[in-house]
Amino acid sequence: MKLLNLHNTKTLDIFSCSTETMLELPLIDKGISAGFPSPANDFIDVAIDLNKELIKNPSSTFFGRVKGDSMKDSGINNGDLLIIDKSLEPQNGKIAVCFIDGEFTIKRIILDKDCCWLMPANNDYKPIKVTEENDFIVWGIVVHVIKSV
Repeated sequence: MKLLNLHNTKTLDIFSCSTETMLELPLIDKGISAGFPSPANDFIDVAIDLNKELIKNPSSTFFGRVKGDSMKDSGINNGDLLIIDKSLEPQNGKIAVCFIDGEFTIKRIILDKDCCWLMPANNDYKPIKVTEENDFIVWGIVVHVIKSV
């Protein structure tokens, strides 16, 4: 599966999503011991397809590679891969990819009675108050974060 790079910004690279391929990988569904290994792990017969597990709406799902650290206290770090679903409705408290005044940003949405706030998860950044004067859309909702260790 080749990803199509759709957009690059200073905060996010956005890629298309394709679920045409299927790759079933072994799954240890009984849990993984952090102590002594179980001899039963030699007999894994359950499989998982990450496309089916992580992507619920293929036609409206995209990947985004995070650039920056404004969401680090929510566990979203520089280089993480986001799975973003554009079909989901914005809700109070959800983490979203937003397009504001010509720039993409990843923030937690806080809905107030007269405005919307885009809240960072890093004290080095200030909240962004969205008003009628801003060119603003919630581009998609972050549904999964994939990390490298």
